[in-house]
Amino acid sequence: MRYLGIDYGTKRVGVALSDENGKMAFAYGVIANQGTKKVSAEIKKICAENSVGKIILGKSLNYKGAGNPIMAEIEPFKTVLEKETSLTVVYENETLTSAEARRPLKGLRKRPPVLRKRKSPEKEKKARMKVDASAAALILRSYLDKK
Repeated sequence: MRYLGIDYGTKRVGVALSDENGKMAFAYGVIANQGTKKVSAEIKKICAENSVGKIILGKSLNYKGAGNPIMAEIEPFKTVLEKETSLTVVYENETLTSAEARRPLKGLRKRPPVLRKRKSPEKEKKARMKVDASAAALILRSYLDKK
């Protein structure tokens, strides 16, 4: 069975897919968050195209294990997603996944930060999109490793 991982954000929603055996997770892409209906319709389309059997949604928790403020948006999103796709949606802890996803993009420092050139806005946007999709892959990988 193939799984779909989601890293929900107020601006962007990162998406990842597993292989057909459900053993490995791969970053798939990013959906602009233009409302629950549009995002869920896009996810439904991705699920249909890739024969997804289950959706793994990142659960935003703080260090004490309590829900973060964004959980107020994630819970209704989960309900709509279950109705729209007719698939099971399971929560997986997403603590520090975005920070972990950013780490490989930074790379090793070659010179002091003062001398670094600022990236163009287009490159910064692409880097943020990679982080969202990579965070979704980390959420999905965490779920698959527990299985």
